Amino acid sequence: MSEPELSELAFGARLRALRERSGKSRPVLGGLVGRSSDWVKALENGRLLTPRMPMLVRLAEALDVQDLSQLTGSHRIPLGSITKAPVPGMDAVTQALLKPTTATHPIVVDELVGRVDMAWGVWHGSTTERTAIAAVLPDLVGTARATTQATEGLDRRRARAELARVYHLVQLVNAYQPAEQLSWLSADRAYTAAQEADDPDAQAIAAWYYAHLYRSAGQADMAVDMLTEALGRLAPGDDPASRSVLGIVHLGLALAHAKAGRAGAALGHWDTASDVARRLPAGYTHPWLLFGVAAVDVYRITVEADLCRFGEAEQVARNADYRALPSHTRRAFFLIEQARRCRGKQDDVGVVYFLGKALRESLDTTRHHPIARAAVVELVGRPGVVGEDARELALVIGLEGDRGYVG
Repeated sequence: MSEPELSELAFGARLRALRERSGKSRPVLGGLVGRSSDWVKALENGRLLTPRMPMLVRLAEALDVQDLSQLTGSHRIPLGSITKAPVPGMDAVTQALLKPTTATHPIVVDELVGRVDMAWGVWHGSTTERTAIAAVLPDLVGTARATTQATEGLDRRRARAELARVYHLVQLVNAYQPAEQLSWLSADRAYTAAQEADDPDAQAIAAWYYAHLYRSAGQADMAVDMLTEALGRLAPGDDPASRSVLGIVHLGLALAHAKAGRAGAALGHWDTASDVARRLPAGYTHPWLLFGVAAVDVYRITVEADLCRFGEAEQVARNADYRALPSHTRRAFFLIEQARRCRGKQDDVGVVYFLGKALRESLDTTRHHPIARAAVVELVGRPGVVGEDARELALVIGLEGDRGYVG
């Protein structure tokens, strides 16, 4: 159905059209927003009034709708204006990425590797990782590009692989930002750099990061195609780093199939990723991808939640050792996924509890994560302690001025 045709429909008819376009059944959509199939049916048939803003946000998230006007038929309200907040310093990162040339001086490739490793260390080691990495990325982007241009042969291939790692950081720091096109640009440049490096592992890692964007845009099959192609090129060696790349591609396929609602394929690829992780040396975690047993277990919660299997997600969460992840942002991600699971079960107390813990792990990850922001928008109007705690969270993550959404 075209946008003009969609705009002429009543809310219930628009909801049904968007649900069918997304390929979701009524029980699946209801499960994703914490309601029943009958509730969805009543909305679609016009027997219930249009929901309030917090539920509209949840429906838009579940249906991969980027503007609430597609649901309401009223004036434009980009979902990102509610669920996204800018990171300080991103303007400089954007300028560095868009410059046609660089005036930065090249460095030797081994030094470049060290600087990129340090940047990844900042990303995983800081509780304000987005703010911290945005401060160093402009110079690092220029240096990596200059080094790539100044080298030849094997050194150039190595420099291009490092340039891809820099672009991955740009994509990560721009995740959940209003300017989504920067994420797509950085993912594309990373993939191109990895191809030019003629490095199958680098290409597979680039596919893993590209697949995140496809999933978030509701294009799970594009993610599957890219990851499957990367998998076909891999010839993993015996070293843990190489095997970790194989595992993370299967993990990406599990996430993509789960997003599309294909439980069998999702759990099959997760089993393969889990087997790879458990065959790594005891306690091993990839130094910057962080692939390992803990990461695989944490992502199993995402798989189960995307499949609307919140009971299974809770069981997995009980056994996942998220503190084994040497990364503040990844630990915060686990806790936000826990909040998402509680949200699916309409456990408001659990949502507030896990978001509070996530803030203590990483202020930036929680402040900028759309699930966290949307959950707070939903809970600030609750009576009693839940509402009070949610309003405190709103102050911390920067929603206190959005009175049209949380007042």
